[in-house]
Amino acid sequence: MNERGAVFQPELIELMKSVLEEATVMLPEAKRTSAIKADIASQILACAARGERDPAALKRSALLAVIECSHYSHDISPERRAV
Repeated sequence: MNERGAVFQPELIELMKSVLEEATVMLPEAKRTSAIKADIASQILACAARGERDPAALKRSALLAVIECSHYSHDISPERRAV
């Protein structure tokens, strides 16, 4: 990433949008707030800026970051935690 930030190709932007939606759906509906969605998007962007392109890895990283810095981990069922 350069001083001004990362530049993403349109295909990667579409991939990141898809990952964001998939990750958001994994949260309980009551926790799908704009703030949580912004946190997830921020983590996806950060991972992509470091070169990650695997959708599963992007989603896993984003969800783990949100779970680790929130009190919402108890709200996600074990099935949903298995990203």
